Amino acid sequence: MPRQGRMLAMVMDRPAAPLEPRGLQRPVPGPGEILVAVHACGVCRTDLHVLDGELPDPKLPLIMGHEIVGTVAARGSGATRFALGARVGVPWLGWTCGTCRYCRTGRENLCVAARFTGYTRDGGYAQMTVADERYCFAIPPAFSDEAAAPLLCAGLIGYRALTKAGQAARLGLYGFGAAAHIVAQLAIHRGIEVFAFTRRDDERSQAFARKLGAAWAGPSDRPPPQALDAAIIFAPVGALVPAALRSVGPGGRVVCAGIHMSDIPGFPYEILWRERELVSVANLTRADGEGFFAAAEAAKIAPVVEALPLAAANMALTRLRSGAVDGALVLVPEH
Repeated sequence: MPRQGRMLAMVMDRPAAPLEPRGLQRPVPGPGEILVAVHACGVCRTDLHVLDGELPDPKLPLIMGHEIVGTVAARGSGATRFALGARVGVPWLGWTCGTCRYCRTGRENLCVAARFTGYTRDGGYAQMTVADERYCFAIPPAFSDEAAAPLLCAGLIGYRALTKAGQAARLGLYGFGAAAHIVAQLAIHRGIEVFAFTRRDDERSQAFARKLGAAWAGPSDRPPPQALDAAIIFAPVGALVPAALRSVGPGGRVVCAGIHMSDIPGFPYEILWRERELVSVANLTRADGEGFFAAAEAAKIAPVVEALPLAAANMALTRLRSGAVDGALVLVPEH
């Protein structure tokens, strides 16, 4: 364990290299910031995009992780929103300017100067982290630390994507990982019929989807048994866009929910025609968080999580890359 006043962190020195365990000086919260003792931090596919260099210009060296649950250990000057010891969640969106035209019109998720936890700000693959208190959430007591962690990104992005999907009675989910397994529970609670699409040979994820209540689960290169009203693509595979467009009926909507996707291949106009729509989701807003946590509590969402020690971060990322995960992986630092 690190010496007094220091902490253990898993540090990315450069893209495409394993994270390094390192003893670092504990960060000090600045004005309006809180020091969070990390109890759990989810391992997100966005972390892979950062590690693989698919997202440009990360802070280096970097402590990744943006699905953080912990308690307030110290407060900087002017930070009064949370009491010492309060349990908080720290999401991907870590700071916005508040003055650009997006911030001024309720679209802070599109802020031109936004800063992101675990990407352009240090995150939660550590025993301690610092966060702007304005962008943190109170965690409902119904969720344990480990269960709440994936809600901070997988859940929030899924919620925003579900909202974008509109009034769908039949919903397709492409890629049944951490986000899909959470949004599926919320959709089913709302009476929406869920259709899960996975890689052709991924019978494990198909069985997992059916266990959670999906009406159908099968490979993404097959059409669903019925035309969909909407589809959400979580897998970072551009070829799924025309596949999803072919699966939705007239007036249907396809929502791209990832932060990164491989190139979308050309497709005939006829699969977009008849008022089908193709939209994307970017980041989240604080209003999304407030709405989602209330909805998640009401729906009694139960994230499926597997807890691992912080030092196992590299192994967790490797497992996530291979798809050998049901639900979400969560890192739990020792204190």
